[in-house]
Amino acid sequence: MSKPNILIVDDDSISCMAIEGLLSSEPYDLHFACNGFDGIATATSLHPDLILLDVMMPIMDGYETCRQIRSQPDIAEVPIVLITSLDDQPSRITGLQAGADDFISKPYNRMELFARVQTIIRLNRYRRIAEQQTELLTAYDKTIEGWLSALDLRDKKTEEHTHRVMEATLKFARAAGFTQEELTNIQRGALLHDVGKLGIPDSILLKPATLTEEEWQVMRMHPLYAYQWLSPIAFILPALDIPYCHHEKWDGTGYPRGLKGDEIPLAARIFAIVDVWDALTSDRPYRLAWSKKEAIKYLKDQAGKHFDPQVVQEFLKTLPEA
Repeated sequence: MSKPNILIVDDDSISCMAIEGLLSSEPYDLHFACNGFDGIATATSLHPDLILLDVMMPIMDGYETCRQIRSQPDIAEVPIVLITSLDDQPSRITGLQAGADDFISKPYNRMELFARVQTIIRLNRYRRIAEQQTELLTAYDKTIEGWLSALDLRDKKTEEHTHRVMEATLKFARAAGFTQEELTNIQRGALLHDVGKLGIPDSILLKPATLTEEEWQVMRMHPLYAYQWLSPIAFILPALDIPYCHHEKWDGTGYPRGLKGDEIPLAARIFAIVDVWDALTSDRPYRLAWSKKEAIKYLKDQAGKHFDPQVVQEFLKTLPEA
């Protein structure tokens, strides 16, 4: 990790030399500006980890410099410590209102200076790491949206189905007591459940007639494709239970691995029921939607075969008609 950058804005060269002498032995890169205007310009280009800002400067004092920095989005979050010989309450309140994070009084106490600088820089580094993680998560989610858009362009009927089953699965899982982290992974997994179909030829994926056994063998590869593509991505790995396992069956006759019973991840067992329920109760090009009574009977008949019987019972309790 690079050394933290500290910007010192002070028109008093002796004061600057004093701070430099106190901090020069520490692992910091020190930068100097002799007035508020230069301080703002340097901060804009440098994006320092901390600004030590003198209050008593001509033309633009520390309070106004602080206000100007806080008004500029690129540097508004940089921590600012005001350096002041004023120790009265009104001066400190003015500094806080201007946007200062802390104060250091002249003459400097070496231990106090070190403690405040170290604490503020550490907290700022943590904030930046958190922001970077948030930006990375946002980028990953945008990537997921891109994959879904690519799949929707190939198969127009998947978009509404995907979002319906995602919402229904989340609702069921939330009621079942999954943690927020688990719910986030379930949401991503549900959105990506058919992403492996990007590897299936159009002649099979979009075929209006019944697939041959050879074509079904190709179609059954899509969960494996999803796992092969996405498992190297650490961020998405915890969300792969659904894309990889939602075609497994409770009795072990599913695919791609023939998992049986509790070998199938719970999220995939839940999703499989929601997915089939939505498919049965929605119109398809080759048939009209089943009635809810017919779909409920099918789920009950498949409990212990296709579906986890306990999960079927819990799912049916969420249906007013059950």
